[in-house]
Amino acid sequence: MYMQLNGTVIDSSIYHDIFSTSAMRAVWSDQARIQRYLDVEKALSVVEARLGVIPSEAAEEIGRHCNVSEVDFERLKSATEHIGYPVLPVVQQLTSLCKNGLGQWCHWGATTQDITDTATVLQIRSALLLIEQDLKAVVESLAGLARKYRNTPMAGRSNLQQAVPLTFGYKAAVWLAGFHRQIERLGQMKARLLMGEFGGAVGTLASIGEQGLAVQQGMMEELGLLQPPIAWHTVRDTIAEAGCFLGILCGLLDKVATDVKVMMMTELDEVQEPDEGGGRGASSTMPQKRNPISCAYITACSSVVRQHTASLLNAMNADFERATGPWEIEWLVLPEIFCYTAGALAQAKYMLGGLVVHPDNMMKNLRLTDGLVNTEAVMMALAPKMGRGNAHDKISAICIALAQGKARLIDLLEADPEISKILNRHALEKLLDPTNYVGNSGAMVDRVLNDRKG
Repeated sequence: MYMQLNGTVIDSSIYHDIFSTSAMRAVWSDQARIQRYLDVEKALSVVEARLGVIPSEAAEEIGRHCNVSEVDFERLKSATEHIGYPVLPVVQQLTSLCKNGLGQWCHWGATTQDITDTATVLQIRSALLLIEQDLKAVVESLAGLARKYRNTPMAGRSNLQQAVPLTFGYKAAVWLAGFHRQIERLGQMKARLLMGEFGGAVGTLASIGEQGLAVQQGMMEELGLLQPPIAWHTVRDTIAEAGCFLGILCGLLDKVATDVKVMMMTELDEVQEPDEGGGRGASSTMPQKRNPISCAYITACSSVVRQHTASLLNAMNADFERATGPWEIEWLVLPEIFCYTAGALAQAKYMLGGLVVHPDNMMKNLRLTDGLVNTEAVMMALAPKMGRGNAHDKISAICIALAQGKARLIDLLEADPEISKILNRHALEKLLDPTNYVGNSGAMVDRVLNDRKG
């Protein structure tokens, strides 16, 4: 008999690999979180023993038991519900596991938030590694599309109307440039974000005395984190920046998904999501349907991530040196914001890695208006002789006549006495050919491809 044990989509046995990934869920699991607490406690004891703050045999004994497999999670759950925080119950269990009373040296000079924040930064570091790997995979796919379709013409669109021609490679390169900037942001952010916390009660390290900063430095070196210049218990800009980074990343993914969704419309049919094995995106009642599944999931995940970004900004409103409430917002939000971002990235990686492109349909749509998409080209050719404003007004009037079904565009242009004095039919035909008006699309694609970040 099947029993539903997990209600959220992140943990659902059905949805968990649609809206997130197994690797990202593992980073934010209870086991991983508690192990990070223990990693921090171990690093602290090792450095304090090295500096003579605590006995060496105490550090050895503490380190011997800093393994999550020795934690009783039922006891931890019960104690956390009573105390309000899990770190003290973890320390209590760790202390009791150590022989000969050596556990009394555990957590020496630290406070709950030191352990929690530093452990959280370690989790974020692991999570960002996964994000970076998938982000680079998306970049590779977009670079491949930009390169392959560098010279494939299609209609550019403005306000959902055909504007002027460009190439699909150019469109992919526009997407790609945003992700290049995001990789650059990631490197800049890491230099601020991957910073541990160890300050004691209010951040002054008073309980350790003169060796406080040396312990702090050694502890961060042991964990591979930056040493903070001063406590950041209630100054949460770095955590908020991580949320903003993920919000921007998902905004970039959602932009791509939105374009692809529209391009998949029956009336356009310029691209399709991959359909390995057949039946992906099928309708329960309409046999012909192929719905944009990955795009839909990207949009859903991205929307939630953006809301969570706002929550992390709200969490910055922390009072005095140790806060009452805003900190706990991060406990709720960080696992979800990273998990949903990983889900959006995984869907984008799949979609872009196998995107089906229909150049013939792009060309068909580009020629749909029989040259109307290129009226800017005609206007700019006329402008030096009759003035840009006059040329614009004249062609606008011709476009109105065209909409009324009076004739083909080229015939109306050729029939105009002022236009015919400047441009003959052959020149007009050349100007109205959309493949002649993609501008510097190819050169710009090349610039983006040569501007690789990361």
